[in-house]
Amino acid sequence: MMKPLVLKNVRILDPSRTLDEVGTIIIGADGNILAAGTDAQNQGAPEGAEIRDCGGLTAIPGLVDARVFVGEPGHEHRETIASASRAAAAGGITSFIMMPETDPVIDDIALVEFVKKTARDTAIVNVYPAAALTKGMTSAEMTEMGLLQLAGAVAFTNGRHGLNDTQVLRRAMTYAREFDAVVALETREKYLAANGVMNEGLFASWLGLSGIPKETEIIPLERDLRIAALTKAKYHAAQISVPESVEAIQMARKRGAKVTCGISINHLSLNENDIGEYRSFFKLYPPLRSEDDRMGMVQAIADGSIDIIVSSHDPQDVDTKRLPFGEAADGASGLETMLSAALRLHHAGHVPLMRLIDAMSTRPAEIFGLPAGTLKPGASADIALVDLDEPWLVSKDQLLGRSKNTPFEDARFSGRAVATYVAGRCVHALA
Repeated sequence: MMKPLVLKNVRILDPSRTLDEVGTIIIGADGNILAAGTDAQNQGAPEGAEIRDCGGLTAIPGLVDARVFVGEPGHEHRETIASASRAAAAGGITSFIMMPETDPVIDDIALVEFVKKTARDTAIVNVYPAAALTKGMTSAEMTEMGLLQLAGAVAFTNGRHGLNDTQVLRRAMTYAREFDAVVALETREKYLAANGVMNEGLFASWLGLSGIPKETEIIPLERDLRIAALTKAKYHAAQISVPESVEAIQMARKRGAKVTCGISINHLSLNENDIGEYRSFFKLYPPLRSEDDRMGMVQAIADGSIDIIVSSHDPQDVDTKRLPFGEAADGASGLETMLSAALRLHHAGHVPLMRLIDAMSTRPAEIFGLPAGTLKPGASADIALVDLDEPWLVSKDQLLGRSKNTPFEDARFSGRAVATYVAGRCVHALA
């Protein structure tokens, strides 16, 4: 048992209760929140409690990142569960969902249990495994979802791949519905996207690079939405990037489909012009879109049309990233920069702070059924203390993840997590 902890004089921002007030958070020796709010200031501190004055800081529910790629097992040189957890803690993330795109693919019970055991032994944040929707993520045969869910899988996905066989998709969604499981898919039409490396448009033509049209995302999304409505399954569009996708999702919701969606922080913060002179750290999938598309997606986050923000943390090594743009692998590291990049939207007045934290904490916990995303009494004390105005410069040498391929290298941010608590224990603190 640890010592009780009192965080006093702190701004408490809790989207689960629409609460934004200065008060006190009292954490018991069992790691659960005893009280959180203005009223807690009148309660005495538990005997032997550590008391921290948090004047000038904001306490938020620890962030929940619903799309994180980790190299373990198979590619530990890119990222391990332990290194990803340290990077997450530094970014104010107390829980993340690990994608099944490992080697071997997480498509059976033994591998789900391996992830859970490794996380228990080595991780400093909560790690939840997602399992493959189809065996080997080949889209040919669906996995044993019921058994995988019992083993601890919190969602089913094909990682970076879409699912091209609509009959298999229908069966998988029907099966998932029986277990009330979430099917989270990347919307990628493999033939339209086959040779493209960046957003299709004038800028791609100037650079002489083959383009990826919006329809590569929209066509499979509309198909998935129809099948989700047909099967009445819980469907989550893992990451969308264009306003037309938002429109399709809104139409599906009006038809009664159980549909949610996410967007990468990269697509809210960056656009195709950031590629500049073939900078491969900006080669992502979906590709970075136009500035008009980006601003449309920012508005969709602000009004709640898009449910959640993810880091889409996808570490790559030097051998796969420092190559000519067209040959470089897709993906970027993002656990440590998601919160700070999102705070740019708050400082610019584009998205209210309450909605931002909801999209990165409370809402993903709700969608995937995780015990997180709240500062209610009785909940686990998963908390990020944030200085909203702390200036800092992103230096790859200071990043805790194993791979350093961040598109925010040398970026200047205002705001970051200065301390992160998981079940009341401090797992990260700025020196």
